[in-house]
Amino acid sequence: MKPTIGITMGDAAGVGPEIIAKALAEPELRAAARLFVVGDAERMRQAAAIVGSPLSVREVSNPGEVADGDESIPVLNIDAVPADLPWGELSADAGNGSYLFIEKAVQLAMAGEIDAICTGPLNKAALHMAGHAFPGHTELLAALSGTEEVSMMLTAPNMRVIHVTTHLGLVDAVAAIDGARVYRTIKRGNDLLVGAGTERPRIAVCAINPHAGENGLFGYGEEASKIAPGVERAVAEGMDVVGPLPADTLFYRAARGDFDLVVAQYHDQGHIPVKVLGLKNGVNVTVGLPFVRTSVDHGTAFDIAGKNIADHEPLIEALRQAIELAPTHESADA
Repeated sequence: MKPTIGITMGDAAGVGPEIIAKALAEPELRAAARLFVVGDAERMRQAAAIVGSPLSVREVSNPGEVADGDESIPVLNIDAVPADLPWGELSADAGNGSYLFIEKAVQLAMAGEIDAICTGPLNKAALHMAGHAFPGHTELLAALSGTEEVSMMLTAPNMRVIHVTTHLGLVDAVAAIDGARVYRTIKRGNDLLVGAGTERPRIAVCAINPHAGENGLFGYGEEASKIAPGVERAVAEGMDVVGPLPADTLFYRAARGDFDLVVAQYHDQGHIPVKVLGLKNGVNVTVGLPFVRTSVDHGTAFDIAGKNIADHEPLIEALRQAIELAPTHESADA
């Protein structure tokens, strides 16, 4: 069985419907997985017309109705937005729709009916206007699935980076890092890759300080006190982990293929190399959920929504990663 991927429409007033319509017209993707949209069917018809899609929208009642190489745009319809919803405008209707699309996709994933979720961009202000007080997709997905802690993983060509901390100032990030958190991050990344078919992932862990502290010359011994205990625990459990290593040379080695996964300690340490390597093709993966979730690394782009301008290449890459990381991906003849 090829993996079944649910694609949430995101904010219906943004570029999500358009880039989905464009991406699903790619035969390569339809050959690699069963792909369908969780969203508003009428909005998808409008988007398909705007981009001139050769595929027609077909409503399905469950993922089992999606066929191999489906020659349509299958939509599990959630009638959530007005037919005359303006493109490119902030709307509580669109915010509520984006919540309902995610809610349904999580239900399907938790029930084992789909192998992964790929999310279109939502607008946080619209989400809040609709009464859903979540900072973004990650927190919403965690709440709906009952997950206490997740990690952000970014992918670029030839590199995957998982983060111990993300949206914290540097001083706060260093304070938040400890051996237990480093271990949990390593294990989440290892479990994801093992589930996707990598038998023993090669994982490298970044240091915090220049030259990994140079035996205490730089910093206050953070490598020994905050990072090494987590690495040692992972190694004791049989994981193939090295570190803490100097980040400047580690990312060079990762880009040439020495490692399957890099563990970055803070936001910019991991984000900068990934975005230098592939800003356009960067993909955000939420690791630690009971299912695989990938996402485009851009927003709703209200200024170009409904104009057939939005680039769908980032969504294609997000779908490729969903297919690659899905537990059943080994049987997909991509």
